[in-house]
Amino acid sequence: MDELSLQKVPYFFMIDFLAENVEVYRENEIEKLGLIIDFQSFSTSAQRHELNKKIEWTPFPEPLESFKKGFDKVQKNIRLGNSYLVNYTRKTEIQTNLSLEEIFHHSIAKYKVFYKDFFVFFSPETFVKIIDGKILTYPMKGTIDASLENAAEVLKNDKKEKAEHYTVVDLLRNDLSMVADNVKVDQFQHIDLIRTQQKDLYAMSSEISGNVKPEFAGKIGSIMQKLLPAGSILGAPKPKTLEIILDAEGYDRGYYTGVCGWFDGENLDSCVMIRFIEKEGGQLYFKSGGGITHMSKLEDEYQEMKNKIYVPIH
Repeated sequence: MDELSLQKVPYFFMIDFLAENVEVYRENEIEKLGLIIDFQSFSTSAQRHELNKKIEWTPFPEPLESFKKGFDKVQKNIRLGNSYLVNYTRKTEIQTNLSLEEIFHHSIAKYKVFYKDFFVFFSPETFVKIIDGKILTYPMKGTIDASLENAAEVLKNDKKEKAEHYTVVDLLRNDLSMVADNVKVDQFQHIDLIRTQQKDLYAMSSEISGNVKPEFAGKIGSIMQKLLPAGSILGAPKPKTLEIILDAEGYDRGYYTGVCGWFDGENLDSCVMIRFIEKEGGQLYFKSGGGITHMSKLEDEYQEMKNKIYVPIH
């Protein structure tokens, strides 16, 4: 990745959650591999598709007792002081009459990728952007059902969501300081509306920026190596929290919560691979979750995990 970005050669990359698998494709290789990409700044998806069917969508979430096993492990570690924020995720079987490719074409999201016979995601979350030597990140933490009364205000002032958001902003500010100077928070607790087939959600994000340090200039690979896994889908402190997650979740996240990005020869746009549907042995699984703190209530977290099993088609 460093080699290509130093040569200013455009490419698309995908890095899985544990940063063990890295795929890098030049522009002319993308289509051959059955990948379709639709970012704000770059798209290989040309044609408009009509959807002429009524969407069938049934999730089969695990029972609360099963969710609770991992949740309890997380809470125990938080009480022991091993972590103060853990992003706990699950995989849920879903049944739908939509193909992964149809979900890709009809979802509305900032970032979408379809990987033939493997996965599709429609992510609202930017990871980092690099524009003219400036690096920006937009941690997203905290969601609420938009139909609730004064939902945006409630979200902004919810003690648990606020604590989670502060933690992630602090974590990302620290992370960015490893590769950038003059790091600062430009926007705090900004509320976005995300429209979906099932329900509308409000999500809370912030903006942090800095200037890429001279020794990292043009080295996209080295920057990613320093920043991954992404703080917003891991928790804090990072190394110990990763151990807790691997123990509590008991399944392989794979590319879910990894990052992917497009480098255009000058600038970078990348996202966190969330809102993720994976095909496994003929079955479809939706991977979703949320941040757990000492204030988290089991039923609320279980509900949040289920709230996120949606397609943004309307």
